[in-house]
Amino acid sequence: MAVNTSAEAPIPVGEVSRLIGGWIDRLGAVWVEGQITQLSRRPGAGVVFLTLRDPSYDISLTVTCFRAVFDKIADTVAEGARVVVHAKPEWYAPRGQLSLRAAEIRPVGVGELLARLERLKKALAAEGLFAADRKKPLPFLPQLIGLVCGRASAAERDVLENARLRWPAVRFEVRNVAVQGVHAVPQVIEAVKELDALPAVDVIVVARGGGSVEDLLPFSDEQLVRAVAACRTPVVSAIGHEPDSPLLDLVADLRASTPTDAAKKIVPDVGEELLRIQQLRERALRTVHGLLDREERGLAAALGRPCMRQPHRMVDEREERITSALERARRCLGHLLDRADSELAHTQARVVALSPAATLRRGYAVLQHPDGSVVRAADEVTEGEELRARVAEGEFRVRAAVGPAEAVGPAE
Repeated sequence: MAVNTSAEAPIPVGEVSRLIGGWIDRLGAVWVEGQITQLSRRPGAGVVFLTLRDPSYDISLTVTCFRAVFDKIADTVAEGARVVVHAKPEWYAPRGQLSLRAAEIRPVGVGELLARLERLKKALAAEGLFAADRKKPLPFLPQLIGLVCGRASAAERDVLENARLRWPAVRFEVRNVAVQGVHAVPQVIEAVKELDALPAVDVIVVARGGGSVEDLLPFSDEQLVRAVAACRTPVVSAIGHEPDSPLLDLVADLRASTPTDAAKKIVPDVGEELLRIQQLRERALRTVHGLLDREERGLAAALGRPCMRQPHRMVDEREERITSALERARRCLGHLLDRADSELAHTQARVVALSPAATLRRGYAVLQHPDGSVVRAADEVTEGEELRARVAEGEFRVRAAVGPAEAVGPAE
């Protein structure tokens, strides 16, 4: 319940501590899981003190229990072990400190851990975090490699030495972290995010040289798996634990069986690449030589053809054919013109023979009225009508006289 306070009416520290203790007392007993980070068993003391830590969120709580409670599991647990505690939250008012009073402590066995990991694996797989289409390809030749590993560890040495033996110019950005224990998860997550934020880093390798199932639990932590899944940079998992694969192997873009195997997969071997280049050069030279030989043979065959030995022969043959064709065309055209000329002359002679002018040259004349119409009958002419007579060499006027024919003089 909220407490009504103000600057004019504050409540004492002791009252605040008492209220907090009352609220905590109402919580009741709870089952809590965590990892033991500190364990204090003083000889002769009846109370055992330990610190229980959540490795995923970097949160710790102090746990106290009677010595008889802890002695039941003293031979099976130590610092770093995972336990399940049935405890009641307690508030120590004088110092304002929260702790858990344990009534029962149970160690988490390997079988139970593996069962939990299997359930987590199925849940993450259902979200698609392990899908193959999410895997990013590794660059052929990374310029800068991010390495997350233990300080001065064999895994770090294996990755660095083997990578530089394969490609001496390779560069590394190393982040040394705890790779087991309660600090492993937050440190590995922080290192991975830091390397992923560097644009120059082309690939990130998370390496550890194997270990027991308990030692490798940080690499199956849900928060670490999600952090790796969110990376834009390809991530290589090189945990080196074959029997039980941590979840990091499934979410990573590439899984290496050991740190040495990771070095072999992230950088090419300079000797192999030089040999491959030499082989490609030799194959290219053979291909070019084969192409040149084939073209040379084709050119020689083309030059050996008669048309190439006597290039003007084809032109001469075509010239003779063209000359013959021209002569035939001229003869045909001459015959056509002669025939047309003859036909035109005959047609002209017929036209001339049938023309009125030829008739007039034979002594005939054409009489026309003054309006130009031709006189075709005698009854078309009246007495004394002046007519125009057209002959072959001109025309003259005459006057008509009706009756017997008589000489008529030229019209005036």
